[in-house]
Amino acid sequence: MFSVKKKASVFAPETTFSLPERAGQTGRPTTRLRPDRKGEPVQKLIERLAGEHLQTVTFRDSPDDGEPLTSQFLFARVKALKRWKNGAEQEPREEWLIAEWPDGQEQATEYWISNLPADTQPEQLARLARMRWKIELDYKQLKGELGLDHYEGRSYLGWYHHTALVTAAHGFLTLERLHPSHQRPA
Repeated sequence: MFSVKKKASVFAPETTFSLPERAGQTGRPTTRLRPDRKGEPVQKLIERLAGEHLQTVTFRDSPDDGEPLTSQFLFARVKALKRWKNGAEQEPREEWLIAEWPDGQEQATEYWISNLPADTQPEQLARLARMRWKIELDYKQLKGELGLDHYEGRSYLGWYHHTALVTAAHGFLTLERLHPSHQRPA
């Protein structure tokens, strides 16, 4: 699962790909599939599909009070190609387009593409998409508090040892933080 910008182009779920008819009698036959319509920016596709696909989903519990956190999400199957010039050699696979549209917002605020199976539950898609904040916090702690970015050596073995020690320290701190009898600062 990865985050995408609202201007990224995808093909709508109803897009079909086929080989175009040969223009003349001579020349090489076409081998690249062409879509029956142009790609559409993610934001416009989401605005078009919002009426029928928007749903409220609980994606995790609040760390403060344990209350469930909910938001509006849109889940749609799209066909996304990273590099699209003159067609594709094979039909692009369907992927999930996930967009978070919080209450009170005029448009969606976050967008993700995922290659999870088509039968994946919306709650799981939303939870995995919103997990990024936790990864960002962990990375910030690894760099800021534990010194992941302090290595200045030149050997792979030295870098490997440094990252292994930082990772072990991060694991220890995480387990200490999650321990139920851990003393919390006042």
